[in-house]
Amino acid sequence: MTQKQKARLGHAIFYIGNTIVALIFVSPLIWMISSSLKPESGIFKGLNSISTFIPKDASFNNYIEVFERIDMWKFIGNSLFYVLVIILLDLLINSICGYALAKFEFKGKKLLLTLVISLMVFPAEAIMLPLYREVADLGWINSWAALIVPFIAKCFSIFMFRQFFLDIPNDLLEAASIDGCGPVRTFFKVVMPISGTVYATVFILDFVAHWNDFMWPLLVVTGEEKRTIQLAIQTFFGSKPINYGPIMASLTISAIPMLIMFIFLQKYYVEGIASTGIKG
Repeated sequence: MTQKQKARLGHAIFYIGNTIVALIFVSPLIWMISSSLKPESGIFKGLNSISTFIPKDASFNNYIEVFERIDMWKFIGNSLFYVLVIILLDLLINSICGYALAKFEFKGKKLLLTLVISLMVFPAEAIMLPLYREVADLGWINSWAALIVPFIAKCFSIFMFRQFFLDIPNDLLEAASIDGCGPVRTFFKVVMPISGTVYATVFILDFVAHWNDFMWPLLVVTGEEKRTIQLAIQTFFGSKPINYGPIMASLTISAIPMLIMFIFLQKYYVEGIASTGIKG
């Protein structure tokens, strides 16, 4: 076998292996979509064969039932509103913090950076109870403030921005300063326009985390007016008998925004992750 043939064989094995792994990871999503189009009696039939991924007698009855039983458009709107507000404030505030830690020298900078990195290791569950008590004491239960304010500042976002901004040449910032730009104008006119990859990365990570969040909205949302889509899906488990067709349909609906977002932003996500490695 020649060297060229070995290279072709290696590439073929590589792509076949990647395809198999991709199919394994995406198979639950395909099964969910397929099940959402099946009648209740056909969802769990043929689970040990490839036919389980092919909906027979496909119809949109489960989707119709979802919109008949709950005000799905309202809950989608609620989730989009609070998630997008969190993301916009996160991108603005945490990018400014990351920029300051990357490009400015001030007293206590190393201590602050150490604190930011240290707080990243704490899981959200560890602070959920004291955070709930604080929100309750402020009278924010069942309000947009309870859903939004606790998640504006994020140590991981600050660290991501800081790592990316370290690669921006200081000569570029000095040139902007010579042209008369102050620190604020330099950030908004020079730094932000060339930092699309890290902004897209933080956007995706934030969107997925808060769109799928169930525990915190469950704690602080007590009425239907501000109920999120994940809480709305839970209502299908509250009455017996449990019908899995509408559940699969509602889960598919909730997955659509994430799929659309990732399709359009995946290039920037990969670039952002690659460009925010551990530096200095």
